[in-house]
Amino acid sequence: MQGKIALEEHFAIPDTLMDSAGFLGDAVWPELSARLLDIHGRRVAEMDRHGVETMILSLNAPAVQAIPDVAKANDIARRANDFLAEQVAKNPRRFQAFAALPLQDPDLAARELERCVKQMGFRGALANGFSEAGAAGNCLYYDLKQYWPFWAEVEKLDVPFYLHPRNPIAAWAQIYEGHNWLLGPTWAFGQETAVHALRMMGSGLFDAHPDLKIVVGHMGEGLPYSMWRIDNRNAWTGAKPNYPAKRPIADYFHKNFWLTTSGNFRTQTLIDAMLEIGADHILFSADWPFENIDHASNWFDAAPISEADRLKIGRTNSMRLFKLGNE
Repeated sequence: MQGKIALEEHFAIPDTLMDSAGFLGDAVWPELSARLLDIHGRRVAEMDRHGVETMILSLNAPAVQAIPDVAKANDIARRANDFLAEQVAKNPRRFQAFAALPLQDPDLAARELERCVKQMGFRGALANGFSEAGAAGNCLYYDLKQYWPFWAEVEKLDVPFYLHPRNPIAAWAQIYEGHNWLLGPTWAFGQETAVHALRMMGSGLFDAHPDLKIVVGHMGEGLPYSMWRIDNRNAWTGAKPNYPAKRPIADYFHKNFWLTTSGNFRTQTLIDAMLEIGADHILFSADWPFENIDHASNWFDAAPISEADRLKIGRTNSMRLFKLGNE
């Protein structure tokens, strides 16, 4: 399929580059680091070869979210966003931008998002999971009431927010001791992000701000497969849900969430996601440079789905969600 739009596609600036070291092993670091720092060279060539018209770019992980010093987090976010705006301006048909945000301070994050959207035309924001604020290990999740004024600004700006993974902090990762292979994209990324998303759904956030649009990657971080059980476990008891939200969790998942195919190129998983959340809420992505564009594109282009759904997932859903129709 030609004209695909991909939106979990990362870059790095020198200040954040080493945050990606170690995930894929020392032997491939020269290749990975070169991929992260490149925007207009090999990246565009890969897009051309595999039918990707546009990428919405975002900073690598965990980057800003793992900087406990608020002033430093804000400085890195602003510098990364300014750099990204310059890169997009060089080739806006091929690239658009997600803002990095200093969510250690919700007010600062709201102001930076407003700057990026209104002054530089960014299409939304991407945050790498929870933010550490004040001291390493002091983790803040975005369902907390202190973030609700920030979410009001996101809703007012009418832009999507991409909840991207990061590993749990070491003090909370005892279950992985001796099994480090389970960290990162194998398992811990998905578990961490799924719980964060469920916290947001159960908190009442989407009752207060019903027009929020949240994107999660990797075909939903396992959530589509578990949605029935989340809402219907032990139903014979008649017990009421013990969370503040007014409706079943699946209601918020279906209305307020969009899923991407990033880094999860399996047809069975795609079909499950389509059955649970609908083809209108699924978006093509690759997860470059951590995954290959050809692996994503070759699989998606051949997946046994209707051509109408392929067009939606590959292009038109993203055009609508990110207001790319007039580009």
